[in-house]
Formats: sequence, structure tokens, C-alpha cells
Amino acid sequence: MKHRKCIATVALSGTLPDKLEAAAAAGFDGVEVMEGDLLSFDGSAAEVRRIAEDLGVTIDLYQPFRDFEAMPDRARALDRAERKFDVMQALGTDLVLVCSNTAPACVDDDARAAADLHAMAERAGTRGLRVGFEALSWGRHIRTWGHAWRIVQAANHPALGLIVDSFHTLALGDDPAGIADVPGDRLFFVQLADAPRLQMDVLSWSRHYRNFPGQGDLPVDGFVRAVLASGYTGPLSLEVFNDHFRAAPARMIARDGLRALIVTEAAAGGTTLPAAPVLDGVAFIEFAVDNAADGALAQALATMGFRHAGSHRSKAVELYQRGGVSLILNSEQDSAAAERFQHHGTSVCAIGLRIDDPARAIARAHTLLIPDWTERVGAGERALPAVRGPDGTLIHLIGPSTRFEDDFAMHPGVDPVGLDSIDHIAMALPEGHLDTYVLFWRSLFGLVPQPVFDLPDPFGLVQSRAMIDPTGTLRLTFNISGAGQTVTNRLVSRLSGAGVHHVAFGTADAAAAVAGMAAPRLEVPANYYEDLAARFALDDATLAELERLGLLYDQDGAATFRHAYTAAFQDRFFFEVVERRHGYAGFGAANAGVRMAAQARTVPSW
Repeated sequence: MKHRKCIATVALSGTLPDKLEAAAAAGFDGVEVMEGDLLSFDGSAAEVRRIAEDLGVTIDLYQPFRDFEAMPDRARALDRAERKFDVMQALGTDLVLVCSNTAPACVDDDARAAADLHAMAERAGTRGLRVGFEALSWGRHIRTWGHAWRIVQAANHPALGLIVDSFHTLALGDDPAGIADVPGDRLFFVQLADAPRLQMDVLSWSRHYRNFPGQGDLPVDGFVRAVLASGYTGPLSLEVFNDHFRAAPARMIARDGLRALIVTEAAAGGTTLPAAPVLDGVAFIEFAVDNAADGALAQALATMGFRHAGSHRSKAVELYQRGGVSLILNSEQDSAAAERFQHHGTSVCAIGLRIDDPARAIARAHTLLIPDWTERVGAGERALPAVRGPDGTLIHLIGPSTRFEDDFAMHPGVDPVGLDSIDHIAMALPEGHLDTYVLFWRSLFGLVPQPVFDLPDPFGLVQSRAMIDPTGTLRLTFNISGAGQTVTNRLVSRLSGAGVHHVAFGTADAAAAVAGMAAPRLEVPANYYEDLAARFALDDATLAELERLGLLYDQDGAATFRHAYTAAFQDRFFFEVVERRHGYAGFGAANAGVRMAAQARTVPSW
């Protein structure tokens, strides 16, 4: 069965009405109202109820009610509960979350905790309300869902049930499998959150670093499988505390959250989702430019050995090729490229991906709330289906039998060689946007996130995270920095937001590929090559060739990597030539500091 979808207001930015509007606009069925959001709202609980009703969302839970069970003064605790019951009825919700006690004064007595919860449930039941008990992973005495469930069973009241939270369970390494044995009607509510694996106290981890399922490293899918196996029929809800989420546009985060729930429910077997496409590499990269045929970028590509291979039959679009790499320059005014150029200047506006079944990929995108896009098509031309990425970049989906080159009048000439493929594409992101991009590419295309690297820029750290599809034919890296003067943020500024800032071309022979290029390359200090001689057993001739050509080098066991960078084009993006041998799988992260230092001191020469 398809479960109702909810989100806690704490996950979103803005005022409480802003949060309710964003949840409704994204398509959520309901919300959890956090007490802090209600307390800061300049209006009554009844007004919040009316706002939610007008928007078409229900209030499924009020939370949290803290420090209740096993306290010295039960009467005082029950008086507090009665006041919150009044609030719940004004909000129009029948369920309150009671989290396990963290107060120093609470006693370690399960029987007393059960008796207190029974008394609370008795009072709630007389008012048509319910109480859900949840184990906080930093609770004073009760930290696991199994312990909380034993107390709920001992309390034995129909108005008392269990609430489970994936973060609280998985952060402790607790096994969620037993949740499948809890009767589904005794599970009153299910909260979901993911998180990156971090070595820190669980309270700080929870309060600042949670994210949506699929954005982190916790096995949330397995947790949900256990929940569904119990027969639970209630909502699946997102309770996420994240500093970046609470500073980002509420509608963007709400949309991400609903997308994450759709993928997670399908992965757990609760619903079906069209299979992710099987990828077969990058067919082309398209740039929005002001002059496709004779502009600055066209001239720059010529210095890299690209040939002007064709002109579009009906649009101001030109094709440049070298070996197996195709780059498209688009200055057509009636196009998404023109929109991109208007707001971002010369920049990547589209990526063409070879996949097995574009129709299935579009169906998957629609299920994931990702709209498709169709450009104007001339007579006899191919319609290439596409979706928009989070930054507006078009992602064209090219099937096995589709030749995008057929829409071009090809120019005669000798096909230059030396480049084989698009090895990887890197995007510079504004701070706080990484989770959105990880979720998009993971949910639609099945890319697998790799570990996060901290890269040293002369003016601050850059976080870099790669994503690779299971077949290894598509590699993306996302770079983000909180320091304003880093190369990454400089490029974000020049691109007026997120965008591709780095395209790497794969080759079988990096030395031969760069030797024939007149394009200006980054100058690598001699100190770097002195260090290479110390780190690796390279002979003098190899070191001399690397230094002469400005090639950088990395090695992982028997696997080797040689690569070189061009200077940045108009301080917006740059290119790289890479040679992988013997299964090298990385991106030369050990050389990133050298590259960024060189970029920081280089005046753009294109």
C-alpha cells in the first residue's frame, strides 16, 4: 500500500505558515508541528489548524513532550500533559510524541515509566487522543526502540503506542529487524532521517547533521522494510534537523524530502518505481554562448584540438569534436540555452547521457516529481527527451539507437584524435546545496555517492564528493566551500550560482593529448615534481616528461593517473585531460591542492 507522506516543520525554513505552505506545495499529505515552531508563531493553535486546512494538509503529530516518565512528581507531569492535550485539540491532531526522559531527576525504573505512561494514556483516551512513546538515542535510561516497546507493552493501554525513528535506531547501530514483529496497529507513527557517518556525540549529530533518506550513509531502506513488514499503515514522516535545510528555500527542501520518501518507500518494497536507467557514458556537453560559430569559446576549443565538425540544420548551434568527445555551442535565442546565458553567461547548459530506455527514465522522473523538458524541434529533426537538473541544466536522455549528430550538417575534414570520452564532470555548488544534488542523481540515475574529501585551497577548505553510476561510465564530482575566496566559490560567483566548472576528457595517452594542445595550461611548481620523486619510484625521464608537459601524477598500488589542467576560461570553468591505467578509480585528489593554488594565482588567459 502507498503510505501517507509527512514532514516535520523543523526541517524547513521560515515561519510556521511558510513551512505549512512549502509542505503543501511540494505535495505532502500532512505535517508534524514542532512545539518550537508553534511557540514562535504570533497566533493561536486554532489559527494554525485553519491555515493547514486551507492548504489541504493535516496535522498528524504534535511534538515533542519531554521529560515525562519516571519523574519524582507524577501529578505535575500529568498537569503538563493536560495543557498539551488542550493544544493538540486546538491544532486538530490526536497524537502527541513523548520522547524518553533525559532529565537527571528521572529514575531508572521501567515499571514506574510504564505506570506513568498508562496514566497519561488514560487521560488522553478520555479526550479521544493518543500518546506515542519514542526512545531518544541519548535518553537517560531508555535509548532503544526495543526498550521503549517493552515499556509500552507493560503499560498496556489502547491509547498508548510506539513511535520509531530511523535515526535514533541506526545511529546507535541498533537492529531494526525486530520492528517487523511489533503489531502494526501498535506502531502509532514512523519518523525517518538519514545522516552522514560522523564520529561525534549522538546528540550533536542528531541536532545538526541529519538529512533525508538517500542523502546520507545510514541503511534507512532496511529500517523501512521492517516497518512495512509489521503491517503498519500510518504515515511515513521526515524528522530532520539540519542547519543548512533551515537556511535554504523551504519549497526546495520540501520537494527534496518528498522525493526522498518516494524513493525510500519503493526501495523498501512498499510501492513500485520504474527502474533506474542503465547508463553508457556522456554523449555530449552543451554550452550556452553568445556566438556559437566564432565566439571566444569556439576559439578556445580550437586551441585544444577540437574541430568544427557540424552546424545544426535549423538553429544557431555548432558541433565541435575531437576523437570521442563532442561539445556543442548553442547561441539559439529561442531555447533553454538563451535563458541560461541570460542569467549565467557562458556556461554549460545541457549534458547528453546515453541510456538504455529514455521512456522509462522519463516515467521514473515523473514519479520522482522531476518534470521533463522538450525543446523546439524542426522538421525532420529528432526530439531528445530531457529533464532539468537542480540548477536548471538540461539532461538529455539519448537511447541506444539515437544519433544526435543526425540533426547537424556535418563538415568534411580530418577527425582529430587524442581524446576518447568525457571522463568526469565537476560542479561547483553554493554552500548547503550538496544534499539536493546527491539526492537528485541518486534517485533518478542510481549514482552511488563516494566518501567526502576535504581539499586544501589556499583560502579555505573545499569539500568534494563524487558520485559514480554502477557501470562506471558516468562520474560526477560536487565541490562546495564555506570560505568565500576559494577557487570553488569564485567560480560559483562567476557562474551566478551552481554550475559545471570542470570537464575532464579521458585519453589513453595524456602526454600525447596535451602535447598537441596550444591551450594555456596551469603552471605546476617545480617543488611538486621534487615531491613526486620522493613519493613514487619514477625514473628521471618520466619525471622530466611530466614536468615539461605540466602533467600531474597519482598512483594507487599498480594503478596510475596522469592529468593536466587548462587555465580557466573567463574565470568560469576549466578543462582537464586524464589518463587512467590499470584500473585507477580516483580523481587525483592528492593533487587538488596544487591545482587550486595554481588557479588562485593565475590570471585567466583565455
